[in-house]
Amino acid sequence: MITSVLVANRGEIACRVFRTCAELGIRTVAVYSDADEDALHARVADAAVRLPGASPAETYLRGDLIVKAALAAGADAVHPGYGFLSENADFARAVADAGLIWIGPPPEAIEAMASKTRAKELMGVEPLKTGDITAGDLPVLVKAAAGGGGRGMRVVRELSDLDEQLAAAGAEALSAFGDGEVFVEPYIEGGRHVEVQVMADAHGTVWALGTRDCSLQRRHQKVIEEAPAPGLTPELEASLREMAVRAARATDYRGAGTVEFLVADGKAHFLEMNTRLQVEHPVTEAVFGVDLVALQLGVAEGEPLDEEPPAVRGHSVEARLYAEDPAAGWAPQTGTLHRLSVPSAVRLDTGFTDGDPIGVHYDAMLAKVVAHAPTRAEALRKLAGALERAVVHGPVTNRELLVRSLRHPEFTAGGADTGFYDRHLAALTAPDPDPYAPLAAALADAHGRSRFGGWRNVASQPQVKHYRTEPDGTEREVRYRHTRDGLAADGVRVVRATPALVVLEVDGVVRKFDVAVHGERVYVNGAALTALPRLPEPVARQEPGSLLAPMPGTVVRLAEGLAEGVTVAAGQPLIWLEAMKMEHRITAPASGTLTALHAAPGRQVEVGALLAVVQEDQS
Repeated sequence: MITSVLVANRGEIACRVFRTCAELGIRTVAVYSDADEDALHARVADAAVRLPGASPAETYLRGDLIVKAALAAGADAVHPGYGFLSENADFARAVADAGLIWIGPPPEAIEAMASKTRAKELMGVEPLKTGDITAGDLPVLVKAAAGGGGRGMRVVRELSDLDEQLAAAGAEALSAFGDGEVFVEPYIEGGRHVEVQVMADAHGTVWALGTRDCSLQRRHQKVIEEAPAPGLTPELEASLREMAVRAARATDYRGAGTVEFLVADGKAHFLEMNTRLQVEHPVTEAVFGVDLVALQLGVAEGEPLDEEPPAVRGHSVEARLYAEDPAAGWAPQTGTLHRLSVPSAVRLDTGFTDGDPIGVHYDAMLAKVVAHAPTRAEALRKLAGALERAVVHGPVTNRELLVRSLRHPEFTAGGADTGFYDRHLAALTAPDPDPYAPLAAALADAHGRSRFGGWRNVASQPQVKHYRTEPDGTEREVRYRHTRDGLAADGVRVVRATPALVVLEVDGVVRKFDVAVHGERVYVNGAALTALPRLPEPVARQEPGSLLAPMPGTVVRLAEGLAEGVTVAAGQPLIWLEAMKMEHRITAPASGTLTALHAAPGRQVEVGALLAVVQEDQS
């Protein structure tokens, strides 16, 4: 019987596994990098072991150190979580060789399915050979053979881009999973990403726990997931379950796994099998009323599954809350997460708590918010409402995008495909600020000042404050007055004004505004504003053609032959940054000459750092 579990992972998934272990009376052990010393998963575990590493990103890929940590802490089992080493057969063997219980499938099953190239061969699907690809094969998708989460994936629409994208995908996969192998497959436009959760024991029972639809994606990484997948015919759904069970039986599978398909024109195309727990597993737990982590633990202990899985009940939908700006190319954001809370009617899985820093070393996901209801329409409404009421004070997030996506007619109708954000991103990210939020911020700030410090017997000029709405950067001017009766502003009646709550009557409707202040950032009903100084600070002028880091991160590589004095073409990729485990390409703003180069591989840069200068060709 398992008595102590080390989770070879971090953040949200480590906290998720710890929660089930605590409910079962199992002792928990965390591992952490130097960057994660004060992270939530390291704090909530019963014991924690530091993993030394060359860099925070590499730390959780050191299987040898993780095995040593498990033995040192007295753990008798290892749960891999997802990502990092979760689909590494050598790591699974090392755990077993050390006399520890591996909470996952047998290494042989991992080898058969965790490599997407071998999995396709097993399922009778032939990947494209890179040397044989022609223009007639386009578009194609470059994918990492190991791992998942959208890392190491690139769509190629021009044959001339293939070599560059193969290199970029390989580098990103190597950084994320320790394996740089990539392959190429046809890219099917307009498909839906549908998957089947499987659970298998050592006694020959394999469950197919329904379907999930994960089609709303950005950068091939899932954003909103739901179960069951809407709009499938009974025949297609049965076929998906049958293929998933067949994949599990073909490898003598044990534990939790996910078989993924692309559904287009009523047909299912096998993509891969993930030999681990998925990020989106909570929606399956909700509709089947099971704890998949508890089932993993039971299977690892040799317990049999029931002959049949539970029946489906209702519908569940999950949204991933990311620290990123969708309107700025999904740029990841860093800073302090001052406050995160959601209504109690929904489930919150997170690896953060109030006051935690959001750094550059790991994924940008702050939390998963999950709703369950009797029907799909009710689940979508419930989750959208909860996200709208959530308190998220800190870096820019995709919260507004999630709310709008859940209410978008194409999505609510069911059957949205993976091109959803390509079609609708501009509308979903269009600024729609509350016109009264800046006034509420100013009135909250004015509360507590002496009435007689602001009020005069004679008519005087109103008080003026300026705010910038975030993240769109629009500046707003606010005017209000101190009067004998308190604070006042044109066009509204100020019912109440305190530092934390402002109540206004607008056109006969009383509206409440919750206000919180963190430094220069003000949050009004969730909307972020920046209070601007009365006299703006002088801004350093940048030389024309300056390439600035759009986010904090690490320079991972430069274009071949890039040096001061070389000629570059407009749009040419020059510098690659890695931030939050994703690569971001910096391109030449115009054709010209590179007159300065400050970027170098391995260099850590802050947002706004000068990377290079391109002097535009005037001829």
